[in-house]
Amino acid sequence: MHDIVNLEGLGVPSVFVASSEFIEAADAQASALGADPARVFVPHPIQDRTDDELRTLADDAVDQILAAITSPTITSPTIAAPTIAAPTDEGA
Repeated sequence: MHDIVNLEGLGVPSVFVASSEFIEAADAQASALGADPARVFVPHPIQDRTDDELRTLADDAVDQILAAITSPTITSPTIAAPTIAAPTDEGA
């Protein structure tokens, strides 16, 4: 969040991207910094995804990221709609 706020302060259009698990933390951090940067959240979790699943998450989010970075004002964070299921703990 600090990096996005700093970049925006330098006039560099930026978008904060994180998994949906961090929505509340991102909101709290943005508030603490006195900022309201553009935010796009992808479905959580990330770490157990295959390369193909990660590409799908990125593909699903790219239009929202581009819209956020090119929009003159952002009023609320967006959540990229998932097209793949969350990993399961099967076989663990």
